Amino acid sequence: MTVDVGLTHVALPVHDVDRSVAFYSRFAGMVEVHRRADPTTGARVSWIGDRTRPFVVVLLEQAPEMSLDGWAHLGVACRDRDDVDRLVAEARAAGHEVMGPLDDGPPVGYWGIIVDPDGHNLELSYGQEVGTAVEGGGPVGP
Repeated sequence: MTVDVGLTHVALPVHDVDRSVAFYSRFAGMVEVHRRADPTTGARVSWIGDRTRPFVVVLLEQAPEMSLDGWAHLGVACRDRDDVDRLVAEARAAGHEVMGPLDDGPPVGYWGIIVDPDGHNLELSYGQEVGTAVEGGGPVGP
């Protein structure tokens, strides 16, 4: 049996679990890996992840008291700039609020923000140096 160690999840309150699962599946490539409902309240919980590491976003069905807005966000790396462009354009066409894409160079890279149905920000990026910083064990840049 695998024992979880380290950061495993971030929890987000959402109004409608199904709507949020569909949003994050479409724009972040995440899949549902677990679902349950509270036997007393019926409130649903979904764990979604990209299946690349033991980390999930836990969607809690309840009225959000706050959202990841302003500069707060979930960040998802894309394969290339074209993916960022395509997904931001799809989100804009679907009526979601978006920012970008913008190119801030290393280590920030090429990125755009899509606002989910509950006001949480999803950042899509290409060229950020998170992996380089983690593998190197220290900060990237001057």
